Amino acid sequence: MSAVKHYKWYKVEEVIYWQPNNMCIVSVNGKTLTLARQNNTFFAFAHKCPHASGIMAQGFLDAAGNVVCPLHRYRFHMQTGRNVSGEGYFLKTYPVETKDDGIYIGMEEQKFLGLF
Repeated sequence: MSAVKHYKWYKVEEVIYWQPNNMCIVSVNGKTLTLARQNNTFFAFAHKCPHASGIMAQGFLDAAGNVVCPLHRYRFHMQTGRNVSGEGYFLKTYPVETKDDGIYIGMEEQKFLGLF
């Protein structure tokens, strides 16, 4: 039985600059994230590569729709975070919704169970 994830949605208040590689850095709920767009779809994921902390927004999007780290060319599926170049790392990803008033990123709500 899998746990149901609950998200709190945060609006991306400002995208300062979309780089030519279709990525930008945003700050949402105190976290620095990378926001990418491909074919009118948005993806949000960790700011740094889990391998050697390369800044993901300085990488590129490959023809298969993966984000590629600029340091060692590790490739990650933008929706699942799965490492597709075989090194075994996982990139933290966040769900994205677009609404009439902007782009929203979902962050998993942490619920703690008290023991009585």
